Amino acid sequence: MERPLLVYTTFPDVTVALDIGEALVRARLAACVNVIPGMQSVFAWKGAIERGTEVVAILKSREGLADALAAELKRRHPYETPIILHLPVKDADPDTAAWISAETSPVRNCLTKLPVTDRSRSGEDSVAGAL
Repeated sequence: MERPLLVYTTFPDVTVALDIGEALVRARLAACVNVIPGMQSVFAWKGAIERGTEVVAILKSREGLADALAAELKRRHPYETPIILHLPVKDADPDTAAWISAETSPVRNCLTKLPVTDRSRSGEDSVAGAL
Protein backbone atom coordinates (compact mmCIF):
# COMPACT_ATOMS: atom_id res chain seq x y z
CA MET A 1 0.00 0.00 0.00
CA GLU A 2 1.20 3.49 -0.83
CA ARG A 3 2.54 5.50 2.09
CA PRO A 4 0.52 8.34 3.57
CA LEU A 5 1.85 11.87 3.22
CA LEU A 6 1.27 14.87 5.45
CA VAL A 7 1.49 18.34 3.94
CA TYR A 8 1.99 21.36 6.18
CA THR A 9 0.82 24.77 5.01
CA THR A 10 -0.51 28.04 6.42
CA PHE A 11 -3.35 30.37 5.43
CA PRO A 12 -4.35 33.93 6.32
CA ASP A 13 -7.63 32.89 7.98
CA VAL A 14 -9.95 29.99 8.79
CA THR A 15 -12.43 30.70 5.98
CA VAL A 16 -9.76 30.53 3.28
CA ALA A 17 -8.22 27.41 4.85
CA LEU A 18 -11.56 25.60 5.03
CA ASP A 19 -12.62 26.63 1.51
CA ILE A 20 -9.35 25.47 -0.07
CA GLY A 21 -9.26 22.40 2.17
CA GLU A 22 -12.74 21.38 1.12
CA ALA A 23 -11.86 21.84 -2.56
CA LEU A 24 -8.81 19.58 -2.13
CA VAL A 25 -10.86 16.91 -0.36
CA ARG A 26 -13.61 17.09 -3.00
CA ALA A 27 -10.92 16.72 -5.68
CA ARG A 28 -9.69 13.62 -3.78
CA LEU A 29 -6.20 15.08 -3.44
CA ALA A 30 -6.52 14.92 0.35
CA ALA A 31 -8.57 12.67 2.61
CA CYS A 32 -8.71 15.29 5.36
CA VAL A 33 -7.50 18.80 6.10
CA ASN A 34 -7.00 19.77 9.74
CA VAL A 35 -7.30 23.53 10.26
CA ILE A 36 -5.72 24.96 13.40
CA PRO A 37 -6.40 28.67 13.97
CA GLY A 38 -4.53 31.20 16.09
CA MET A 39 -0.90 30.61 15.16
CA GLN A 40 1.39 33.59 15.70
CA SER A 41 4.23 33.87 13.18
CA VAL A 42 7.49 35.80 13.00
CA PHE A 43 9.13 35.55 9.60
CA ALA A 44 11.55 37.21 7.20
CA TRP A 45 9.90 38.49 4.03
CA LYS A 46 11.54 40.62 1.33
CA GLY A 47 14.21 42.01 3.65
CA ALA A 48 11.95 42.80 6.61
CA ILE A 49 10.95 40.96 9.76
CA GLU A 50 7.18 40.52 9.89
CA ARG A 51 4.69 39.31 12.48
CA GLY A 52 1.24 37.99 11.85
CA THR A 53 -1.57 35.67 12.80
CA GLU A 54 -2.04 32.68 10.55
CA VAL A 55 -3.91 29.41 10.38
CA VAL A 56 -2.05 26.09 10.17
CA ALA A 57 -3.39 23.34 7.94
CA ILE A 58 -2.22 19.75 7.89
CA LEU A 59 -3.34 17.83 4.81
CA LYS A 60 -3.57 14.03 4.90
CA SER A 61 -2.84 12.48 1.53
CA ARG A 62 -0.58 9.86 -0.05
CA GLU A 63 2.87 10.04 -1.62
CA GLY A 64 1.65 9.42 -5.17
CA LEU A 65 -0.43 12.63 -5.05
CA ALA A 66 2.38 14.87 -3.74
CA ASP A 67 3.00 16.77 -6.98
CA ALA A 68 -0.66 17.14 -7.96
CA LEU A 69 -1.63 18.21 -4.44
CA ALA A 70 1.18 20.78 -4.26
CA ALA A 71 0.29 22.19 -7.69
CA GLU A 72 -3.41 22.56 -6.84
CA LEU A 73 -2.65 24.00 -3.40
CA LYS A 74 -0.29 26.55 -4.96
CA ARG A 75 -2.84 27.41 -7.67
CA ARG A 76 -5.58 28.12 -5.12
CA HIS A 77 -3.44 29.69 -2.38
CA PRO A 78 -3.71 33.45 -1.77
CA TYR A 79 -0.08 33.88 -0.66
CA GLU A 80 2.55 34.90 -3.20
CA THR A 81 4.85 32.18 -1.86
CA PRO A 82 2.83 29.69 0.18
CA ILE A 83 4.63 27.33 2.51
CA ILE A 84 4.11 23.78 1.25
CA LEU A 85 6.12 21.21 3.18
CA HIS A 86 5.80 17.50 2.41
CA LEU A 87 6.27 15.54 5.62
CA PRO A 88 6.87 11.88 4.79
CA VAL A 89 5.22 9.36 7.08
CA LYS A 90 7.54 6.56 8.17
CA ASP A 91 4.71 4.32 9.30
CA ALA A 92 0.97 4.49 9.89
CA ASP A 93 -1.78 2.43 11.41
CA PRO A 94 -2.99 0.13 8.61
CA ASP A 95 -6.61 1.27 8.99
CA THR A 96 -5.57 4.92 8.77
CA ALA A 97 -3.44 4.27 5.68
CA ALA A 98 -6.29 2.33 4.05
CA TRP A 99 -8.75 5.16 4.77
CA ILE A 100 -6.43 7.78 3.25
CA SER A 101 -5.89 5.57 0.21
CA ALA A 102 -9.60 4.92 -0.25
CA GLU A 103 -10.57 8.59 0.10
CA THR A 104 -7.92 9.77 -2.36
CA SER A 105 -8.52 7.16 -5.04
CA PRO A 106 -10.68 7.94 -8.08
CA VAL A 107 -14.38 7.09 -7.81
CA ARG A 108 -17.22 7.05 -10.30
CA ASN A 109 -19.69 9.23 -8.39
CA CYS A 110 -19.49 13.02 -8.33
CA LEU A 111 -18.41 14.49 -4.99
CA THR A 112 -19.63 17.98 -5.82
CA LYS A 113 -23.17 16.82 -4.97
CA LEU A 114 -22.29 15.53 -1.49
CA PRO A 115 -23.48 17.57 1.51
CA VAL A 116 -21.04 18.94 4.04
CA THR A 117 -21.46 17.24 7.42
CA ASP A 118 -20.57 19.17 10.58
CA ARG A 119 -19.61 16.78 13.38
CA SER A 120 -18.36 19.50 15.71
CA ARG A 121 -21.70 19.98 17.48
CA SER A 122 -22.38 17.53 20.30
CA GLY A 123 -20.67 14.73 18.38
CA GLU A 124 -23.79 14.32 16.22
CA ASP A 125 -23.98 14.58 12.47
CA SER A 126 -25.77 17.57 10.99
CA VAL A 127 -25.91 18.47 7.36
CA ALA A 128 -24.52 21.95 6.84
CA GLY A 129 -25.65 22.12 3.21
CA ALA A 130 -24.59 21.01 -0.21
CA LEU A 131 -22.23 23.06 -2.35
